[in-house]
Formats: sequence, C-alpha cells, structure tokens
Amino acid sequence: MPTLAVALALTACAVGPDYLRPAADVPPAWTTEQPWRTATPADTATPANWWEIFGDARLNALEADVIAHNLSLQVATERLTQARAQASVASAALFPTLNANAGALRDRSSTNRPRANYAVPNSSTVQNDLTASFGVRYELDLFGGVRRQVEAARADAEQARSDLANARLVLTAETAADYFTVCALDAEIDVVRQNIAAERRALDFVSARHDMGVASGLDLAQQQSQLDTTITQIDLLRVQRAQFEHALATLSGTPAPAFAVAPQLVSLNVPPIPVGLPSDLLERRPDVASAERAVAAANARIGVARAAYFPSVPLLGNYGVESNTAASLFNAASNLWSLGVSATQPLFDAGRISANVDFAKAGYRATVAQYRLSVLTALQEVEDGMTGIGNLERASAEAGAAVTSAQRVVDLANDRYTGGLATYLDVVTAQQALLANQRQQAQIRGQQMLVAVYLVKALGGGWLAGMQPLAAATP
Repeated sequence: MPTLAVALALTACAVGPDYLRPAADVPPAWTTEQPWRTATPADTATPANWWEIFGDARLNALEADVIAHNLSLQVATERLTQARAQASVASAALFPTLNANAGALRDRSSTNRPRANYAVPNSSTVQNDLTASFGVRYELDLFGGVRRQVEAARADAEQARSDLANARLVLTAETAADYFTVCALDAEIDVVRQNIAAERRALDFVSARHDMGVASGLDLAQQQSQLDTTITQIDLLRVQRAQFEHALATLSGTPAPAFAVAPQLVSLNVPPIPVGLPSDLLERRPDVASAERAVAAANARIGVARAAYFPSVPLLGNYGVESNTAASLFNAASNLWSLGVSATQPLFDAGRISANVDFAKAGYRATVAQYRLSVLTALQEVEDGMTGIGNLERASAEAGAAVTSAQRVVDLANDRYTGGLATYLDVVTAQQALLANQRQQAQIRGQQMLVAVYLVKALGGGWLAGMQPLAAATP
C-alpha cells in the first residue's frame, strides 16, 4: 500500500509549466467607438451565415456553393479530422496495452551443440513448441510526459477547429468581396454603356450639323474620338469582371468555363452598423483563437521535452500456456506467467534532451509573439474598417454631388455649343468629366460594400447576434 500511494502521488505531478494565456497589449478604447476589454477567444460564437445581413439571394446561393464544394475548406476539414485522431492516439498512451500472442514451432536440436553438463552426452531431439499467451504493458506516467503530450494534442485539435472556422470565414468573406466587386463592375459598365448611348446621340447630332455645314470636321472628329475612348473603357471593365467571375468559380469548386454570374444591377446598401461595437466581437475571431491554442500546445510540449530527463518506468505482465503437444497445452502444468517492472534513466546523451527543451521553449516564445501579432492585426483591421465606413459614406455623398454638378456642366456646354457660344471641345471635356464622376460614384459604392464585408470578417463574422438582414436587394 505505501508503494501504491507513492506511485499515485508521483503520477499526480507533471513536469513543465502550467499554461497561462499570454498577455497582449490592448488599448483602453477604440479611437472611433466605445471602450472594450481584453479578448478571450470564443470563436464558436461566430454567426453561421453572416452574409445574410446583406439581403442578397444570389450572394446567399454563392456562399452555400462555396461551403459545400470549396476544396480549401475540404482540406481544412480533413486537417481537423487528422488532429482529432492524433489527440486520440496521444490519449491512448494513458492506458495499458494488451496483446494476445500465439505460436507453433517444430524444431530439431543439434547433437553437436555445446553441452550443458559434460557428464551427460547430447542427443538430437525433434519436438513441438506450442504457445498461447496474453501480455500487458503499462508505462507509469510518473512525471507527466504523457499527460503533457495529451494536452498538446488536444490543443492542436482545438487549433485545427479554429483553423477550419477561420478558413470558412476567409473564404466566405472573399466570396462576398468578389461578388460585390462584380456587382460594382456591373454598375460601372452600365454607367459607361449609358454614356456610350449618349455619346452616339451626340455624334449623330454633330454629324447632322456637319452635313449642314454648321459644325466643323474637328467637332465631328472630337466626338468620334470620345466615343471610341469610352467603348475601349467598357471592354477593359469586362476583362476585370471576367477575372472576378472566374475567382468565384474557383471558390465554389466549379471549372471557370462552366460558371457564370449573370450581369444584374442591384442596389448596393451597406448594413447599418450599431454605435459602440462591443469588444466581445473580437473574441469571435477564429485566427486569434487558433494562435492562442498554438501557444497552449507549445507550452505543453515544454513539459514533454522535460519529462525525458526522468526515468521511464514500464510495468510488464504476461500470462499463457506452453506445451509440446496440443492435448496438454491447456493443462495446469502448461501454465506460465511473469510480472515485472523496469526503469531506464538517461545518464549521458550529449545534450540531446537539453537541446529538445531549448527547442520547445523557443517554439513557445514564437507562438506567444504570433498570438500577440494576431491580436494587433485584429485591432488594426477593425479600426481600418470602422474608419473606412465613415470616410466612404462621406465620399459617396460627395461623389453624388459631383455627378449632379458634372451633369449640369454637360447640359450647359451643349446649350452653349448649340448657341454658338463655345467650341465642341467644351462639350467633350464636360462629357469626360461626367463619365469620370459617374464611374467614381459606382466605384465608391463598391468600395463601401468591400469595407463592410472586411469589417464583418475583422469582427469574426458579424456585429450583433440579433441583427436583422437588409431588405432583399432589388434589381
């Protein structure tokens, strides 16, 4: 009993440092919003379908395809399965192993073999050797090396789970960003197409005036040049649109030639962002949770490395039967058994164990730095998104005013040219300015959607759990 008590007391010990989440520098408040507290990773709280807040049925369908068929997501899923299997492998070391053995051997001994007794001459014998046994082996985890290995493996599995959640968040955010870029390009193409139609009408007007001798050939050439330039722009925009469409095809696991997003004008509306974003939303970020779990795993591996300084103590047991005939194999006289314990203590290894401990400590410090970097990155991305939303909202209003002013300039330039008070170069210049302002307005709307998507991603997949989606996007 005393021996058992000592063994149990030793088993309760585990070498290596116990895990404490590393501290991360956190500002006392957002520069644009309310104060927040130190984050505790809780990535399992991420909303399942955060993109539904945009109220776009086509986006919802694309996201469903990405989740179901994206190959990178499938890779992350299998990595999680592997990590969980490795955790099961590590946990199995906490339990004894039991083996069944059986053998049948027939052999002949040599007459000329060395004698065991010189008074008795050797003789050759032919005989059977039949065995059947059960063996058990259990290594006492006196210094916690196995338990630290289990701790590390479980942290690895939790990190793989966070990596899967992060892959899902990144891919769905990329899908939404590419989709809204396509929508913004559709809007921009529509702007250019409307300008092409207007410029064709202007060309017809100038051509008619030229035929009547009122307009010069220079006026006609200037308008034709303006029309050709605008047609070139729409072709370049279509190239950009095709590239994002192909990116969406790859994200959804579909060959690019078999995938298409039909051109459609939708109203790009940024979801309303509640004032005073709570700090708890940063806890949803799966990349922060993954980095924190990596620290926990690295910390446990220091204990695994230190356990090698101490002796390994396996318990061995065996029970079975052995006979030279099958008929007597299970007789009482054929029984055999053994029970024992051994210990192996490293004495000299040329610094191998110390080097492994140093390696584990360096790995731990590296993961701590990576964890703190992930927190800083999260702060940067959220602050960028919150600042960008406000600035782009003002820019969008200013762009709308610029379009209105540019349209007025075009109307005035046309009136002055018709009345003979200005050259046609003034009209062309006004048309160019209007087109540039209209395209800028469409681009800003697209940027607003991208910033909103990336802000959702920066917050780990949503703002508030009870937030309602926008009204459905209207064609």
